[in-house]
Formats: sequence, C-alpha cells, structure tokens
Amino acid sequence: MIEAVIGRRDGTVRTTTAEDVGDLTALRESDDLTWIDATDGDAGDLERLADAFDVHSLSVDDVAAGGRTKVEEFDAYTLVRVNVIDAGADAASGPTDDLRGTTLGLFIGANWLVTYAAEPVAAVDTVRAAVERNRNAASVRDRGADFLASRVVAELVEEYFDVLNEIEGRLERIEEAVIGDPSEATLHEINDVRRDLLAFRRLLWPTREAVAMLALSDVDHVRERTRKYYRDVYEELVELVELTETYRDLATGSRDVYLNALAMSTNDVMKKLTVVATIVLPLTFVAGVYGMNFGGSPYNMPELGWRFGYPAAMLGMAAVAALLVAYFRQEGWL
Repeated sequence: MIEAVIGRRDGTVRTTTAEDVGDLTALRESDDLTWIDATDGDAGDLERLADAFDVHSLSVDDVAAGGRTKVEEFDAYTLVRVNVIDAGADAASGPTDDLRGTTLGLFIGANWLVTYAAEPVAAVDTVRAAVERNRNAASVRDRGADFLASRVVAELVEEYFDVLNEIEGRLERIEEAVIGDPSEATLHEINDVRRDLLAFRRLLWPTREAVAMLALSDVDHVRERTRKYYRDVYEELVELVELTETYRDLATGSRDVYLNALAMSTNDVMKKLTVVATIVLPLTFVAGVYGMNFGGSPYNMPELGWRFGYPAAMLGMAAVAALLVAYFRQEGWL
C-alpha cells in the first residue's frame, strides 16, 4: 500500500493513501511537502511511483535488484539506495555472510520524498511517526524533503549501532570463555563473530562513501543547510568503521589466546606422556634383560637360579621408578 504524509502550507499534517498514478501525480505537483511511503510495497507499487514521479528505469532496477549503498543524481530527483540491516542477523541467529536485509530506495525531489522497500523498514516508520505526531508541520515543510531523507538515513545508522552492540556482547562472552574453560565451540563462535564483522565492514564502507557524498559534495536536491545533518551521520559511520576494526582485532586476539591455550594444553599432555615413557623405559630394559632366561647356557645369569632373584628384580625396578619420579618432581615436571 502506498501512503502519503503531507506537510501542508497551513502548517498541518495530513496522512492519506494514493493507489493510482493520477493521485500520485497530483501530490507531486502540489505546493505541499509530500512524503510518499511505499515500504512493504510490491513491484506494482514501484511501477506506479516511477510513472507518477518520472523515475528513470535504471533507478527502478537499482532499487529492485539491491546492492551496495550509493547516491545517483537525475534531473528530477536524487536516488539514495541504502541497505537495511537484517533484524535477524544478530547474536541469536548465528553467523551470516551478508548482514543486508532489504534495500531501501529514497527518491529526493524538490518538494517530495519517495521511500520504497519490499519489506517494512523500522527507520522509516520511526521518522514517519515523529512527523505525524508534530501537529505543527511548518518546521518540517520548511526543512524540505532532503531533511526528511537525512532523518531516515540517521535512523538506519542507529540500527547499525544496535547490531554492533550485539556483536560486542558476543565478544565479551567469548573473552570470558577463553579465559575460563575454552572449548572447540568457543573457536567456532570466534570465527562466527569474525565473519559477521567482515560482512558488517563490507556494508559500512559503501554506506560511508555515499553519506560522505551527501555531506561534503554539491549534490542535486540536497541543500547546503541540510548537509550538516548528513555530516553528523557521516561522523557516526566513521565511528562505526573504527569500532568494527577494533572489534575485529579483539576477535583475532581472542582466537590467538585460544590457540595459545590449546598449544599449552597439548604441550602439558606431551610432557606428561614423555615423563611416563621415561619412567617405563628402564623398567622395560630390565624386564627385557631378565626375560632372556637361557637355562642351559654356561653364560646364563646366575641370579636366575637365586630364590630371591625375582623379588630383587622387582624391587630394583621399583627403586629406579621411584628415583625417576622424585627427580621429575624436583624439576617441576610432575
């Protein structure tokens, strides 16, 4: 369904629906500030919007296909295509190679804004609710469509912070597990977080570049006085990129700590096995020597015929083992 939020000249806000091209065209040609919201729309809604607002077919394809965040200028409008974070791509749902959910298209005209997405977008709903609550729409109308678009982009970036906070919580739990009792599941969780951070970084970089263009360049349909709002969003994106790099370093550090702990545990096991083998080796030698009992040979060991030969051999082996154990304990190997 296509809905319209209209900031009228008399300072009031009106909300209506517009399903056919004629209604949409009339809204576009009015002197009021018109926000056409078609989030949770379908291909038919996008086609009607394109017809009513002279949206280029390339823009329609860009929004329908999705992709990297970008800004593209046309004669009648400026297109901002931005990715919405998937609400399910958080700690509860596990790793993902792509955090992008739906694609939001913002078409910024002289006195109109069109927002389109195939699914509901929380950021759009938040800004719309704020506009509709403002019974005196004069300030909103005076600020223009580019200002409304900047508020939507700002809300989307706030959602990026929410996802990064979820990842931060996962990192804290990983650090506790690594210091406490790391397991193979801990290593899997570390790798999952590193994959999520890499996907998040791939999403952030083009978004930062696009917002930088809106904030720092002379973009059609974005006035100079509105750029300061985009500059604030740009600074937040810079912070997000820096935090993502920091968290990725922390995840890498946790992985290194886990691998070092695993190596130390393996070395401890090998040391104990070596100690056991060292103790058993002389006992095996003694048992092997006295196992060669050739009774009929003149060169045979005379103690084989001694009545205390067997107890003496066993006591000797026990004494050797005891001496080795005492030595290893003295050296701190046991």
